Amino acid sequence: MSDLTREEQAHAREAVRFLSIRIGATAFPKAIHADPYTIRRVLDGRIPVSASLAVRVARLASVGVDDVLTGKFPPAGTCPHCGQVRSP
Repeated sequence: MSDLTREEQAHAREAVRFLSIRIGATAFPKAIHADPYTIRRVLDGRIPVSASLAVRVARLASVGVDDVLTGKFPPAGTCPHCGQVRSP
C-alpha cells in the first residue's frame, strides 16, 4: 500500500528508472539508501512506490518532490544516458 496515487507512482517509477540508468543500477540504490532488490521490484511494478522513495529520488535529482510526482522530472525527451533534451 502507498500514500501515492497510481498516477503519482507511475511518475515516480519513471524518475527511478531514469536515475537508475543515468547514475547506474548499482550506484543509484546506494545514493538513495535503498536495497537494490527493492528498486528492482519497484521498477517491475511488483511493489508500490512509497512516498519516502519519491522524496529520496527528488532530493537526489535536486528537484521538488512535486516535480517527481507530477511527471515534470525527468523532463520529456531527456536521454537518461547523456542528459540531452531532444526538442519536439
